[in-house]
Amino acid sequence: MTSQPQPETTIAFVLYPGLTPLDLIGPLQVFSTLSGYAQLGLPVPPTRTVVVGERAEPMDSDTPVMLTPSATFDQVPDPDIVIVPGGGMPTVRAAGNEAILDYVRSSAETAQVCGSVCTGALILAAAGLLEGRPATTHWAYWRLLERLGARYMPEKRWMEDGKFITSAGVSAGIDMALHLVERLTDEVPPAWSSWGSSTTPSPHTAASSGAPWTGTSTARSWPSSCRPPWPTSRSCWPG
Repeated sequence: MTSQPQPETTIAFVLYPGLTPLDLIGPLQVFSTLSGYAQLGLPVPPTRTVVVGERAEPMDSDTPVMLTPSATFDQVPDPDIVIVPGGGMPTVRAAGNEAILDYVRSSAETAQVCGSVCTGALILAAAGLLEGRPATTHWAYWRLLERLGARYMPEKRWMEDGKFITSAGVSAGIDMALHLVERLTDEVPPAWSSWGSSTTPSPHTAASSGAPWTGTSTARSWPSSCRPPWPTSRSCWPG
């Protein structure tokens, strides 16, 4: 008996002017490797990873690198997973862009997962999606996140609440993506995940709530000097 092909899972990353490329590219790389693993015969579902924007034209980032969406919002209206990267003040401005907010709201209605990296949580909150929900973001923006209705969780690298998942920074966003890959594939061996990202195994499998891992990898608990909201070391970054 011929088995039915699995439906394709569409993963959309929202691009807007001025974002931080690492917030986009880290998790994007995790999801993009799924198709390569399928070619190696590993048991992964068919996926389509796409970067979407209001217009399919080059956009500035907070580096000299220009980024261009591969599709417009209208071309990918109902992704299965939607991820919003972060940045600095351009992300705050994006949180007031109605075209971006409308897309995030509408896609979140039907998406299985709606997530953010770093200050991308501000856009989710501005869209009204994190009202009363526990969430995390870059420590410097925690007050703004709470003003937008979320409950800031300072010691979480990533936080999951229903279909919504937020991560604190760059490497936390990669851990979040590894967790979502594990969900997509039912069970991902830790060695496989670490092979793809060159990290030590197991932090992303800690707990679905994003509880800090106490091992030696980047997913450990925050050092006391680095715990938000008022870190004593300016060199501490939640990514």
